[in-house]
Amino acid sequence: MTKIFCDIADINLIKKFNKKNIVKGFTTNPSLMRKAGAKDYEAYSKKILKFCNIKPISFEVFGDNYNSMLDQALKINSWGKNIYVKIPIINSKGKFSGKIIKELNSKKIKLNVTAVYSSNQTKKILSKINKKTKVIISIFAGRAADTGRDPIPEFKKSIKLSKNFKNVEILWASVREPYNYLQAKELGCDIITIPPSIISKIERFGKTFDQLTKETVRGFLKDSRKSKFKI
Repeated sequence: MTKIFCDIADINLIKKFNKKNIVKGFTTNPSLMRKAGAKDYEAYSKKILKFCNIKPISFEVFGDNYNSMLDQALKINSWGKNIYVKIPIINSKGKFSGKIIKELNSKKIKLNVTAVYSSNQTKKILSKINKKTKVIISIFAGRAADTGRDPIPEFKKSIKLSKNFKNVEILWASVREPYNYLQAKELGCDIITIPPSIISKIERFGKTFDQLTKETVRGFLKDSRKSKFKI
């Protein structure tokens, strides 16, 4: 079973999607927080946690070295029991975050290691963690595919590598279309994180091609009449 997490930081949308049974958790990142209008990272996160305090939610550090990442990670972890601390696999200079991953994992802090693209990166993460404390490995399928490369082989290898780690979940990140959910399920991904607009489309799965044809044609007709087109 592939769990659906909602990838969003907007408070009103989190409130809405937190009520949906289809949504099993949430993921955020500094870019989504900024887009949502957050000015104070901690205060904004704690507003979210007032009503989203059961389903798992990931908050990402934005420190760029060991000391700042450790300080931020410990603070974020203290905000709630449902929190996963999100750590990028490297910093902005390209240095592997292995030391901080190992340190936090040894402290029994749940992690979401993000910005992963390859099975080699997955292997490096697995070499730094125990087999007890929960770890999510977020592999960015959509962004990889945007470069013209097929991300599926990397997922297959990563899933195979993580089989011996019952505490590790592989997450399909950077969704581009609803069909990605079916791909993730077929692969055996544990989680897929999806923006609200695409979750809404997944909820409408099951329409026939005949229904879709009729809806499409009706849409064209409606727009032509609104525009008062004449030939």
